[in-house]
Amino acid sequence: MFLKQSREILLHAAPMLIAQLASMGMMIIDTVLLGHHGTEDLAAAAVGSGIYVAVVFALTGVLQAVSPTVSHLKGAGRDDEIAGALQQCFWLALILTVPGVVFLQHPDALLQLSAIESGVEAKTRAYLALLAWGMPAALFYRTFYAFSNALGHPRPLMLISLGGTLLHGGVAWWLATQAGLGVIGCGISNVMVGWFSLACAAIFMLRGKAFAVYRLVQDWQPPRLPAMGELVRLGLPMGFSNFVEISAFTLTSLFVAQLGAPVVAGHRVVANLAAICYMLPLAVSIATLAQVGLAAGAHDWRRARVSISAGLVLASVLATLLGGALWLAERPLVTAYTSDPAVRAVALSLIGYVVVYQLFDAVQTVAAFALRGYKITFLPMFVHLFCFWGVGLFGGWWLAFRQPAPMGVAGFWAASLVSLVLAALLLGGMLWRAVQARR
Repeated sequence: MFLKQSREILLHAAPMLIAQLASMGMMIIDTVLLGHHGTEDLAAAAVGSGIYVAVVFALTGVLQAVSPTVSHLKGAGRDDEIAGALQQCFWLALILTVPGVVFLQHPDALLQLSAIESGVEAKTRAYLALLAWGMPAALFYRTFYAFSNALGHPRPLMLISLGGTLLHGGVAWWLATQAGLGVIGCGISNVMVGWFSLACAAIFMLRGKAFAVYRLVQDWQPPRLPAMGELVRLGLPMGFSNFVEISAFTLTSLFVAQLGAPVVAGHRVVANLAAICYMLPLAVSIATLAQVGLAAGAHDWRRARVSISAGLVLASVLATLLGGALWLAERPLVTAYTSDPAVRAVALSLIGYVVVYQLFDAVQTVAAFALRGYKITFLPMFVHLFCFWGVGLFGGWWLAFRQPAPMGVAGFWAASLVSLVLAALLLGGMLWRAVQARR
């Protein structure tokens, strides 16, 4: 059964990895274009995209409740209830759009946490104001994204991501470089791609053969508070976990901003590489959640255990290999991102941390998603809070600025490594107890 579940996870994870790398390609495009356009624009993208990703992932984390909900329904053979679960999550997405847009239009609470150069701050505000126009599309699309994964249909997501990245490559290149708009041009392109992705998702829901059996848009339900309340109960801890994890890196970028634009830009390059590497264990984790959720819905606990083992082994091996490849290719990778010698020097001094923490990041990610497959989300939220804010963010700030020999930006990366080791141990232990309780 181990080989069978490994195959199922790989078949699901492969198109998901392509989809996520294609989406990450948009970030790479922005970083490369702005890295050669101007350090100030690159720094603004680093701070602004960090804030945007933190907000979007927090809100879409709540909407990800549709994934374990639908996988449990599918595993239990309750296909007639699947459309209603998706529709209620769409209503929830509509509600969450309001705070998302307001926050991006008024990001003062986060920007005031650090002394950012005035030019960088002005461009960051303009960039975020543009991205707010794409918030509704992002939340609705991510609801479809989680739903499609729960049913084991990642191919539409792969196709949409590839199409969106190709569109972004052309539009962002023209607006940012040829039209001279810099970070503003990248922001406009990101919004266009967001609405393009949502339109494609709507076509798949209406016309896709894989979804026709569920009658997703027929007999549309009005908002039902009990159903939405259950989604919030399950999804709110997931959203907060996402926010804690992402915001730790966002706040790091804000704190690092006081060290100057070259340091921020170098940190952005390495954070970008770390995010790309994270896509591999994330793809395996999403596939593992789907398999665990299906097994849990059918009360097939042996299958759930085997799926967890397969996910952990696959993610650990692949992450270790990826870390080694990153170490060997560090110089050409950094050179491809920026032509600024100061930025390259900062980036090269930080890559080692990313190489080392790949294994621990893979383990903690698979463990967290497997727990979500069991519909366990509350206690993992506190683990993320302690590890990523307490150890990673506060510990990084102390290492970077306050200890007897301040480490600068490297302090944040060292603390991040320690936080991932702790998260892997704590979530791994929690997952082991959950498995034992369901034998």
